[in-house]
Amino acid sequence: MERYFGFDLGDAESAIARKQKGTEREEPQIVPVCDAQSFITAYARLADGRLLIGEGACYAADAIVRKVRFKSRFLSDPESTKDIRTFAAGVLSDLIGSGNLVQGEETCIYVGCPAGWKMADRERYRKIFEEALYPPVRIVSESRAALISACLSRHLQVGYDILSKSVLVVDVGSSTTDFAFIESGREVELQTAGEVMLGGGITDAMLLRECVEASPDRDGIRKILEKSEAWRSYCEFAARRLKEKYYSDEDYWASRTCMRSIEILHSGSHMLTLKMDREMARKLMEAPSRELGGKSFREAFCESLEQVKEKIKEPELLFLTGGVSKLPAIREWCQEAFENTIVITTAQPEFSVARGLAHSGRIDEDMRQFRQEVDDLIETSTVERIVSSHMEELYRNVVDTLTDPILDTAAMNVFERWRSGEISRLSEIDEELTREIGHYLRSDEAQKLIGSVVSSWLKSAAYELEEYTMPICVRHNVPYRALNLTSYLSLSDIDIRIDTKDIFAVDQITWLINTIITILVSLLCGGSGVALIAGGLKGILAGAILSLGVLLIGQEHLENRMMDLNIPKPLRRLITRNAFGNRLRRVSSEVRSRFYASLEQEKNEEITARLAGEISSQIEECLKKMAQVVEIPLG
Repeated sequence: MERYFGFDLGDAESAIARKQKGTEREEPQIVPVCDAQSFITAYARLADGRLLIGEGACYAADAIVRKVRFKSRFLSDPESTKDIRTFAAGVLSDLIGSGNLVQGEETCIYVGCPAGWKMADRERYRKIFEEALYPPVRIVSESRAALISACLSRHLQVGYDILSKSVLVVDVGSSTTDFAFIESGREVELQTAGEVMLGGGITDAMLLRECVEASPDRDGIRKILEKSEAWRSYCEFAARRLKEKYYSDEDYWASRTCMRSIEILHSGSHMLTLKMDREMARKLMEAPSRELGGKSFREAFCESLEQVKEKIKEPELLFLTGGVSKLPAIREWCQEAFENTIVITTAQPEFSVARGLAHSGRIDEDMRQFRQEVDDLIETSTVERIVSSHMEELYRNVVDTLTDPILDTAAMNVFERWRSGEISRLSEIDEELTREIGHYLRSDEAQKLIGSVVSSWLKSAAYELEEYTMPICVRHNVPYRALNLTSYLSLSDIDIRIDTKDIFAVDQITWLINTIITILVSLLCGGSGVALIAGGLKGILAGAILSLGVLLIGQEHLENRMMDLNIPKPLRRLITRNAFGNRLRRVSSEVRSRFYASLEQEKNEEITARLAGEISSQIEECLKKMAQVVEIPLG
């Protein structure tokens, strides 16, 4: 794509930002529409069929149709779809006519919507622009766009570190206040407050109503505004501009009256005087409003903050955006509600969403290429090769970790059962050991141990992957320090979880179990029970019996006989638990060394391949999650 446009279509005012390819380090430019950086969301159809948009649509005397505030009705009024389409078509025409959008050029337009809109609403909204013949359009949450704008704002200089914090985005527009809670770079959907029908337009209507009531011709003007939508929207727009003029320099107007007179030409001439002063400013914030069910603007706004506060934990940052957020009172109320939260805003909050939307386009393209390279890496044998080269280390670590617990539990249990007579013959020990070891390896304790081994091993194996993953990150501007990791693609710092019950399933690693059993039977029983018994009797009673047996029938025959011999219980009890435990501790290192030797001859290629594939899948998921963090405005 050559250009990305961000279209913040607001209920009262709109803005468009543009980001061109090759300007990654620069803020998106605000593109004027109808010669205004922030233009009125309004259109008028003139008697000669011409379409006007922006401020001119509000003033046109020969307008036969004049429409304002239609976005706020999108979810409730089907007719608003036509109004949005007409306005959007007018904006597109202006962009093409001014040369700011070149037909045929590779362009994508990112249009904002309230965080509370469902996916079906967003798709219906997107189709409006498609029907208006726009280039490819993507709908993005306005709160996410505002947050990415803050991340990249040179004014705030907070950087992507903001993505590691919990952030409440409060977008105060002309018709709605949009709340979104974002934690660790991801929007928490269940805790998103969505949009509240509370915006600066309510104060516009209140100001107009107060001025009409104060007019000597209030009855006549009231009737005109009730009958004529065009004049009502015209007067509300004039009230908004007067209010903005007052709030732009409250200190100047503290001792002066900010005024404007309007001549309403409808069934004669009617004069309406609009006035803003300190008392009127107080009334707009504190007086009961019919639009808010008798609540004041302050009461309604603060109630919304309290409702949000009940649904989320205390955020670390509260980011204010939207034109109305420039009012000092808004910031004060937010700080009162969230005392321990840092409240921030940009120098031009009215353009935060548009700029964030334009940034989204560039990030989207980077992420598309990033994901492709990640997929290409996964398709190669690189990850599997690295994992396979570390498999012997993994197996050794597993054996080092499990040998003593197996001896202390499985082997000890078998010994106790043999000692008590539950196991009749030494020849049954290998079968019983198989069962006991299998039972232990299925236990939560063993799985936890294996899991810790795998996690530690993954960290060492992951460093090798950086040689391949870091360049991908750098090429596509992925901010690999976004989550306060030592290195974004240092997978040693990323939690990769392998299901050890699947990877080290007992029935899949019988070779490991059999190796341990063979070694145990050999070391503990001497292949015939000799070591087991001799060690327990300390060379006294059993030694004498065994020596006599060797003299009578020979060593080989004695071993075979003893494996099937049901040794009397009194003789078995002479072998103490402590003696057997000491024997286990002495053979522990021998078990390990013999296993290492058998490992060289009995590597299980099927297990190795499956484990490599599972870890490869986990790494792929990690890379995707890293991309998702950067894609915060695109969800």
